[in-house]
Amino acid sequence: MTNENTSTRPLHPVSLTKRMLLGAAIALALITAFLISAGEGDPAWPRFWMVRPLVIVPLAGATGGAFFYFMDHLRHHGGWRAVLGIVLGVIVYIFGLWLGTVLGLDGTYWD
Repeated sequence: MTNENTSTRPLHPVSLTKRMLLGAAIALALITAFLISAGEGDPAWPRFWMVRPLVIVPLAGATGGAFFYFMDHLRHHGGWRAVLGIVLGVIVYIFGLWLGTVLGLDGTYWD
């Protein structure tokens, strides 16, 4: 008797680094679009006030991408667990992106 693994799909089809880079790229694109559309800041703000949100928000996006990567074990099973893994990953990513945006814009637009 041999034990065969009938599943040929890899548990992690994409590496952690790629998921984190994708999450950070999406977050960077969103915060960049927001900062460009927001116009000039208040003259009382520090000179390079945009650096903070441009660093913190992509870090939050990378963290959300890492969480999505770790939800692969749910998506691997298929069925309702796969749907749960996708929905939970997206909700946590959006929540983390929102918190990163609030933290990045605190003291400027979020004052």
